Amino acid sequence: MSITLYVPGDAGALALGADEVVAAIVKQANKLKLVINIVRNGSRGMFWLEPLVEVVTAQGRVAYGPVTVADVPSLFAANFTAGGKHPLRLGDIEALPYLAKQHRVTMRRVGIVDPRSLDDYLAHGGGKGLALAHSMQPADIVCLVTDSGLRGRGGAAFPTGIKWKTVLDTTASQKYIVCNADEGDSGTVADRMLLEGDPFCVLEGMAIAALAVGADKGYIYVRSEYPHAYAALNAALAVVGDWLGDFHIEVRKGAGAYVCGEETAMLESIEGKRGIVRNKPPLPAISGLFGQPTVINNVITIASVPDILAQGAAFYCDLGVGSSRGTLPFQLAGNIKFGGLVEVPFGSTLRELLYDYGGGSRTGRPLRAVQVGGPLGAYLPESQFDTVLDYEAFAAIGAALGHGGIVAFDDTVDMAKQARYAMQFCAIESCGKCTPCRIGSTRGVEVIDRIRAGDSAQIPLLRSLCDTMTYGSMCAMGGMTAYPVLSALNHFPEDFQ
Repeated sequence: MSITLYVPGDAGALALGADEVVAAIVKQANKLKLVINIVRNGSRGMFWLEPLVEVVTAQGRVAYGPVTVADVPSLFAANFTAGGKHPLRLGDIEALPYLAKQHRVTMRRVGIVDPRSLDDYLAHGGGKGLALAHSMQPADIVCLVTDSGLRGRGGAAFPTGIKWKTVLDTTASQKYIVCNADEGDSGTVADRMLLEGDPFCVLEGMAIAALAVGADKGYIYVRSEYPHAYAALNAALAVVGDWLGDFHIEVRKGAGAYVCGEETAMLESIEGKRGIVRNKPPLPAISGLFGQPTVINNVITIASVPDILAQGAAFYCDLGVGSSRGTLPFQLAGNIKFGGLVEVPFGSTLRELLYDYGGGSRTGRPLRAVQVGGPLGAYLPESQFDTVLDYEAFAAIGAALGHGGIVAFDDTVDMAKQARYAMQFCAIESCGKCTPCRIGSTRGVEVIDRIRAGDSAQIPLLRSLCDTMTYGSMCAMGGMTAYPVLSALNHFPEDFQ
């Protein structure tokens, strides 16, 4: 009788030695003449337990982790293939508080299904949204998405239904669906984990969007640093057959530019041009890819659509607070004890994520600051850790949730150095089209260097420069660089003395 094991094959697990563990398991099984079937699933998002090995038993899956190559012989000796006792035995992984307390919607199949099997995806609830969409009128699909309260998960938080309705109402012979998978923010892994662990969900969401607006061609723009996500998407597309109907999807690989996460720069890149931000108007929803009406949504946004169709707008809208509806997969990184992915409805607090899930700092020292929303996100001090995870609540304190990436720092961090990093990041990654971003960031690095050298008289100049970048830049690249700089300056002034 064959024994089935699940060992994550996503990039996070591979970096921690998952391939080597699989090779050791196969070698030991052959030595013992055991027949095993290894499924390379997605990661559950608890990176301190990777490589995680789950064994299918009569009582369900039994997990062991973190497993090293040296642990493999003792696992077999303990009869782990039948769920035997071992120091690494975790039992039912979904019963662990870290997972049990979450409310996974978008990520609910990641770590459970075989990401290369369409049949497995359909057996775990996939496909219902697309099947229903085929029986609906386009306007009704758009209305359902609008009523759900879904907003863009890539950072801008723009209402998805409004974007789709604009494309639907724009007359054109050709329309496109573009999935922005250029996940480049520091501390973010949600897009990658979903693409590698549940790619069919993204394909289904895109197909529903196509039915909603009348598109027959789609692109998924994946950052070049995600080769495993790129391979997983292409493997999924190779087996979909006619499941997506007349809708065709092509996967495009980025060229490593952070600015291509901005939607118009991404369109330029897909068209084969240098990734430079476009002027707005026209909006991409009216004149986007190749000058045609285009729906552009982030991976998590697109992946939220199938469940909204299958379970109704109220199902999604009932989660969350205020105008922030549904859930968001938050990602804990940096100096944090339990780094990983936590999907919860809007309405929790930053402190809950950092301590109830993250366990505080990895060093055991007090957490001094966290950056939320990527390299252009604000640095929040401990006094703001009780801020509710809600788009408007964060905007009220001069911050942004962005893509849900959270990077923690303990009390040894130099916040003036972090402010300089933000300016330098903008100077390096700027597309160069507008002066406030291109020149302002370069001058900003120089001004911060003078401040750090003791010239505090330069602080008013730094504030003025941040204002110019905020209100004069063409896109968020320059416009949001002020967030980390000013938050560091306002909340940690002692580091600039």
